[in-house]
Amino acid sequence: LKNELGKISNFCQQKVSIEIDEILKLTNLSSNYNLSELVDHCLANNKKQTINMLNENKQSSEDNIILIKTFLYKLKRLQKLQSRIEDKKSLDMVISSFKPSIFWKDKDIIKKQLKTMKLGQIKTMIRIINNLELDVKKHSQISNQITNNFIYESLDQANN
Repeated sequence: LKNELGKISNFCQQKVSIEIDEILKLTNLSSNYNLSELVDHCLANNKKQTINMLNENKQSSEDNIILIKTFLYKLKRLQKLQSRIEDKKSLDMVISSFKPSIFWKDKDIIKKQLKTMKLGQIKTMIRIINNLELDVKKHSQISNQITNNFIYESLDQANN
């Protein structure tokens, strides 16, 4: 704490006022990542980014439900996309014609997810997440452990 206060003190000597954003940068305090971003990296099997986000996020039990719902939404979208791709259509054409439209900045991560996960894996993961939701709701006091274990296990299974 002394080191962090020293950084702030030294920084304040050069400025009249200091903003909270500057304090956060100085002290390297982590902020919660967007849950959607966490799900995207997990589904794309970006192990390093996913683990980093899990370690830095401070999730509540309500956040775990939102995380699960985000997983379900994104997996169901991937399921529809993967079904269309398996109908012998090109990846780019399927993504660009998908409704509701996929935002341009999400296209690259979705392509990676589609290349990483096959239709059977997506369906299996949807079933697992439905069961996960029940467990998290039954055991809200340990919901972070349950959710984090699921994410770690899905990363491990994707690497095998």
